Amino acid sequence: MTTRKIPFIVDEYYHIYNRGILKNLIFRDEADKKRFIKLLFICNSDKSVVFKSIQGLPLDKIERGSTLVDIGVYCLMPNHFHILAKEQVENGLSIFMGKLSTAYAMYFNTKYERKGKLFEGMFGAKHIDTDAYLNWVFSYIHLNPVKLIDLNWKEDGISNPELAKNFIQNYKYSSYCDYFLGDRAEKIILNKEAFPEHFSQLNDFKELVEEFDDIRDRTLD
Repeated sequence: MTTRKIPFIVDEYYHIYNRGILKNLIFRDEADKKRFIKLLFICNSDKSVVFKSIQGLPLDKIERGSTLVDIGVYCLMPNHFHILAKEQVENGLSIFMGKLSTAYAMYFNTKYERKGKLFEGMFGAKHIDTDAYLNWVFSYIHLNPVKLIDLNWKEDGISNPELAKNFIQNYKYSSYCDYFLGDRAEKIILNKEAFPEHFSQLNDFKELVEEFDDIRDRTLD
Protein backbone atom coordinates (compact mmCIF):
# COMPACT_ATOMS: atom_id res chain seq x y z
CA MET A 1 0.00 0.00 0.00
CA THR A 2 1.35 3.42 -0.97
CA THR A 3 1.72 5.88 1.89
CA ARG A 4 2.44 9.58 1.86
CA LYS A 5 5.65 11.11 3.10
CA ILE A 6 3.71 13.90 4.79
CA PRO A 7 0.40 13.63 6.67
CA PHE A 8 -2.52 15.93 6.06
CA ILE A 9 -3.16 18.19 9.04
CA VAL A 10 -6.37 20.06 9.82
CA ASP A 11 -6.14 23.83 9.11
CA GLU A 12 -3.02 23.43 6.96
CA TYR A 13 -2.77 24.36 3.26
CA TYR A 14 -1.84 21.97 0.43
CA HIS A 15 -1.13 22.19 -3.28
CA ILE A 16 -2.93 19.22 -4.83
CA TYR A 17 -2.36 18.00 -8.39
CA ASN A 18 -2.61 15.00 -10.68
CA ARG A 19 -2.33 14.22 -14.38
CA GLY A 20 -3.41 11.61 -16.87
CA ILE A 21 -1.58 8.32 -17.07
CA LEU A 22 1.26 8.55 -19.61
CA LYS A 23 0.42 12.28 -19.70
CA ASN A 24 -2.72 11.50 -21.68
CA LEU A 25 -5.55 14.02 -21.94
CA ILE A 26 -8.05 13.92 -19.10
CA PHE A 27 -10.20 16.71 -20.53
CA ARG A 28 -11.09 16.22 -24.19
CA ASP A 29 -13.86 18.77 -24.57
CA GLU A 30 -15.70 21.52 -22.72
CA ALA A 31 -18.24 19.08 -21.30
CA ASP A 32 -15.45 17.18 -19.53
CA LYS A 33 -14.16 20.36 -17.92
CA LYS A 34 -17.64 21.39 -16.83
CA ARG A 35 -18.20 17.95 -15.33
CA PHE A 36 -14.97 18.10 -13.31
CA ILE A 37 -15.73 21.62 -12.08
CA LYS A 38 -19.18 20.53 -10.92
CA LEU A 39 -17.61 17.54 -9.17
CA LEU A 40 -15.24 19.91 -7.34
CA PHE A 41 -18.34 21.25 -5.67
CA ILE A 42 -20.45 18.15 -5.05
CA CYS A 43 -17.59 15.84 -3.99
CA ASN A 44 -16.60 18.31 -1.28
CA SER A 45 -19.20 16.86 1.04
CA ASP A 46 -19.51 14.44 3.94
CA LYS A 47 -22.51 12.91 2.19
CA SER A 48 -22.84 10.78 -0.92
CA VAL A 49 -24.40 12.56 -3.87
CA VAL A 50 -25.88 10.71 -6.85
CA PHE A 51 -24.96 12.78 -9.90
CA LYS A 52 -28.12 11.82 -11.81
CA SER A 53 -30.22 13.34 -9.05
CA ILE A 54 -28.60 16.76 -9.43
CA GLN A 55 -27.90 16.75 -13.17
CA GLY A 56 -29.04 20.04 -14.66
CA LEU A 57 -29.25 21.81 -11.31
CA PRO A 58 -27.20 24.99 -10.85
CA LEU A 59 -24.52 24.71 -8.19
CA ASP A 60 -26.33 26.96 -5.72
CA LYS A 61 -29.37 24.65 -5.79
CA ILE A 62 -27.44 21.52 -4.83
CA GLU A 63 -27.57 20.46 -1.19
CA ARG A 64 -24.34 18.63 -0.37
CA GLY A 65 -24.01 18.56 3.43
CA SER A 66 -20.92 19.68 5.34
CA THR A 67 -17.71 20.30 3.42
CA LEU A 68 -14.48 18.36 3.84
CA VAL A 69 -11.96 20.94 2.62
CA ASP A 70 -11.76 24.61 1.81
CA ILE A 71 -10.91 25.20 -1.84
CA GLY A 72 -9.12 28.47 -2.56
CA VAL A 73 -7.81 28.02 -6.11
CA TYR A 74 -8.17 25.53 -8.95
CA CYS A 75 -7.14 25.19 -12.56
CA LEU A 76 -7.82 22.57 -15.21
CA MET A 77 -5.27 21.90 -17.95
CA PRO A 78 -5.65 19.43 -20.84
CA ASN A 79 -3.81 16.57 -19.10
CA HIS A 80 -3.66 17.67 -15.46
CA PHE A 81 -5.20 19.82 -12.75
CA HIS A 82 -4.16 21.91 -9.75
CA ILE A 83 -6.06 22.65 -6.54
CA LEU A 84 -5.08 24.79 -3.55
CA ALA A 85 -6.98 23.47 -0.54
CA LYS A 86 -7.09 23.62 3.22
CA GLU A 87 -7.79 20.49 5.26
CA GLN A 88 -11.00 21.24 7.14
CA VAL A 89 -11.66 17.96 8.96
CA GLU A 90 -9.47 14.95 9.69
CA ASN A 91 -8.91 12.92 6.48
CA GLY A 92 -10.96 15.49 4.60
CA LEU A 93 -8.49 15.92 1.74
CA SER A 94 -8.07 12.19 1.20
CA ILE A 95 -11.83 11.57 1.23
CA PHE A 96 -12.53 14.52 -1.07
CA MET A 97 -9.85 13.56 -3.59
CA GLY A 98 -10.93 9.92 -3.50
CA LYS A 99 -14.50 10.89 -4.34
CA LEU A 100 -13.44 13.40 -6.99
CA SER A 101 -10.97 11.10 -8.75
CA THR A 102 -13.29 8.10 -8.72
CA ALA A 103 -16.35 10.01 -9.89
CA TYR A 104 -14.53 11.72 -12.74
CA ALA A 105 -12.71 8.56 -13.87
CA MET A 106 -16.00 6.65 -13.99
CA TYR A 107 -17.58 9.42 -16.04
CA PHE A 108 -14.60 9.65 -18.42
CA ASN A 109 -14.27 5.88 -18.96
CA THR A 110 -17.98 5.50 -19.62
CA LYS A 111 -18.13 8.42 -22.04
CA TYR A 112 -15.09 7.36 -24.05
CA GLU A 113 -15.66 3.59 -23.75
CA ARG A 114 -12.29 2.95 -22.16
CA LYS A 115 -11.05 0.84 -19.25
CA GLY A 116 -8.26 1.14 -16.75
CA LYS A 117 -6.67 3.95 -14.80
CA LEU A 118 -7.24 7.52 -15.89
CA PHE A 119 -4.71 9.20 -13.57
CA GLU A 120 -1.03 8.29 -13.31
CA GLY A 121 -1.31 7.34 -9.65
CA MET A 122 -2.05 8.78 -6.24
CA PHE A 123 -2.63 12.51 -6.43
CA GLY A 124 0.35 14.68 -5.60
CA ALA A 125 0.33 16.93 -2.56
CA LYS A 126 2.74 19.55 -1.27
CA HIS A 127 2.40 21.05 2.19
CA ILE A 128 2.49 24.84 2.09
CA ASP A 129 4.35 25.98 5.19
CA THR A 130 5.12 29.67 4.57
CA ASP A 131 3.11 32.73 3.53
CA ALA A 132 5.47 33.35 0.61
CA TYR A 133 4.96 29.82 -0.69
CA LEU A 134 1.19 30.11 -0.27
CA ASN A 135 1.09 33.36 -2.26
CA TRP A 136 3.34 31.87 -4.94
CA VAL A 137 1.08 28.81 -5.36
CA PHE A 138 -1.93 31.13 -5.70
CA SER A 139 -0.16 32.94 -8.55
CA TYR A 140 1.33 29.82 -10.12
CA ILE A 141 -1.96 27.94 -10.39
CA HIS A 142 -3.79 30.89 -11.88
CA LEU A 143 -1.01 31.55 -14.39
CA ASN A 144 -0.68 27.89 -15.39
CA PRO A 145 -2.79 28.20 -18.58
CA VAL A 146 -0.24 30.64 -20.03
CA LYS A 147 1.77 27.51 -20.86
CA LEU A 148 -0.81 26.69 -23.55
CA ILE A 149 0.32 29.71 -25.59
CA ASP A 150 3.79 30.41 -24.16
CA LEU A 151 5.53 27.12 -23.34
CA ASN A 152 8.53 28.50 -21.42
CA TRP A 153 6.90 31.38 -19.58
CA LYS A 154 7.97 30.12 -16.14
CA GLU A 155 11.64 29.99 -17.07
CA ASP A 156 11.92 32.91 -19.50
CA GLY A 157 9.11 35.22 -18.41
CA ILE A 158 5.91 35.92 -20.31
CA SER A 159 6.88 36.91 -23.84
CA ASN A 160 3.67 38.80 -24.66
CA PRO A 161 1.91 40.01 -21.48
CA GLU A 162 -1.10 41.49 -23.28
CA LEU A 163 -1.73 38.28 -25.23
CA ALA A 164 -1.31 36.21 -22.06
CA LYS A 165 -3.67 38.49 -20.14
CA ASN A 166 -6.39 38.19 -22.77
CA PHE A 167 -5.96 34.43 -22.90
CA ILE A 168 -6.20 34.02 -19.11
CA GLN A 169 -9.25 36.26 -18.89
CA ASN A 170 -11.06 34.10 -21.42
CA TYR A 171 -9.97 30.82 -19.86
CA LYS A 172 -13.07 29.64 -18.00
CA TYR A 173 -11.61 26.57 -16.35
CA SER A 174 -9.92 28.09 -13.34
CA SER A 175 -10.77 30.27 -10.37
CA TYR A 176 -9.00 33.27 -11.94
CA CYS A 177 -12.37 34.67 -13.04
CA ASP A 178 -13.70 34.47 -9.49
CA TYR A 179 -10.91 36.69 -8.15
CA PHE A 180 -10.31 39.14 -10.98
CA LEU A 181 -13.38 39.32 -13.24
CA GLY A 182 -16.44 39.48 -11.01
CA ASP A 183 -19.16 37.05 -9.96
CA ARG A 184 -20.16 33.85 -11.70
CA ALA A 185 -21.96 30.69 -10.57
CA GLU A 186 -18.73 28.75 -10.03
CA LYS A 187 -17.64 31.09 -7.22
CA ILE A 188 -19.57 28.87 -4.82
CA ILE A 189 -16.83 26.24 -5.15
CA LEU A 190 -14.43 28.52 -3.29
CA ASN A 191 -14.25 29.47 0.37
CA LYS A 192 -12.19 32.65 0.15
CA GLU A 193 -12.65 33.35 3.85
CA ALA A 194 -10.41 30.38 4.69
CA PHE A 195 -7.49 31.95 2.81
CA PRO A 196 -5.45 35.13 3.30
CA GLU A 197 -7.12 38.45 2.45
CA HIS A 198 -4.08 39.08 0.29
CA PHE A 199 -5.57 36.80 -2.38
CA SER A 200 -8.51 39.13 -2.89
CA GLN A 201 -6.39 42.26 -2.70
CA LEU A 202 -4.53 41.61 -5.96
CA ASN A 203 -6.21 43.77 -8.58
CA ASP A 204 -5.26 42.43 -11.98
CA PHE A 205 -3.18 40.16 -14.18
CA LYS A 206 -0.14 42.43 -14.04
CA GLU A 207 0.01 42.33 -10.23
CA LEU A 208 -0.39 38.55 -10.30
CA VAL A 209 2.60 38.16 -12.65
CA GLU A 210 4.70 40.61 -10.65
CA GLU A 211 4.02 38.70 -7.44
CA PHE A 212 4.86 35.38 -9.07
CA ASP A 213 8.19 36.70 -10.36
CA ASP A 214 9.06 38.51 -7.13
CA ILE A 215 8.36 35.60 -4.80
CA ARG A 216 10.10 33.12 -7.08
CA ASP A 217 13.22 35.27 -7.28
CA ARG A 218 13.35 35.82 -3.52
CA THR A 219 12.48 32.44 -2.11
CA LEU A 220 11.95 29.62 -4.56
CA ASP A 221 14.95 29.50 -6.90
